[in-house]
Amino acid sequence: MKKILLVDDEPRMLDLLSRYLTPKGNNCLKMTTAQQAIQYLEAERADIILLDVMMPEMDGWQACQEIRKNWDIPIIMLTARSEKRDIVKGLKMGADDYISKPFDEEELLARIDTVLRRRIDHAGFIDFNGLALNEDSFIVTYRNQHIPVTPKEFALLALLLKNRNIVFTREHLLTTIWGYAAPTEDRTIDSHVRNLRDKLRKTEFPVDEYLTTVWGLGYKWMDKDS
Repeated sequence: MKKILLVDDEPRMLDLLSRYLTPKGNNCLKMTTAQQAIQYLEAERADIILLDVMMPEMDGWQACQEIRKNWDIPIIMLTARSEKRDIVKGLKMGADDYISKPFDEEELLARIDTVLRRRIDHAGFIDFNGLALNEDSFIVTYRNQHIPVTPKEFALLALLLKNRNIVFTREHLLTTIWGYAAPTEDRTIDSHVRNLRDKLRKTEFPVDEYLTTVWGLGYKWMDKDS
């Protein structure tokens, strides 16, 4: 189930979007201000954001910029403005796509699927609640804070994030990351997990909620929304 954050100051538009998206198996969360959406993201995750442009206090363009400072969540801008310069402005500020009101239900669903598929197909990049891994550069960040990790710690984190809710035994982790012939022991895994947790905690990422120990077996990365 995809969690979709709907941000629009018009309750009728929020209801319409939810009526389109909920029957397709989506979990729709309605926000009437950009500030509400940002506060929500500070504590929870979303798979994609549908963001209205014309809102009071903080408009969609400003909200897009603020969200992009901390999260790499796909954003589709929703607006009655369809001039080319407005579309370009939204895309330059970090939006993934742009759809003009009034829109067709099938077009909206197609654009959401396309944006999400494009993100999935973007090889070498992993994002989880603001924790981002770039497998091309071996860089780990959380909300724009660089996290210095060793190559083994990076491989361990990437494996767990790609296989959420799956228990990996210490033996499996040893053979997958260190190789069958590696002269190492189970406590090596425990040491790397401990170091990884410490580094993530320093950035205030809530690692203990996700990287869990399965006693007598090994470790798994919990996805609480699954």
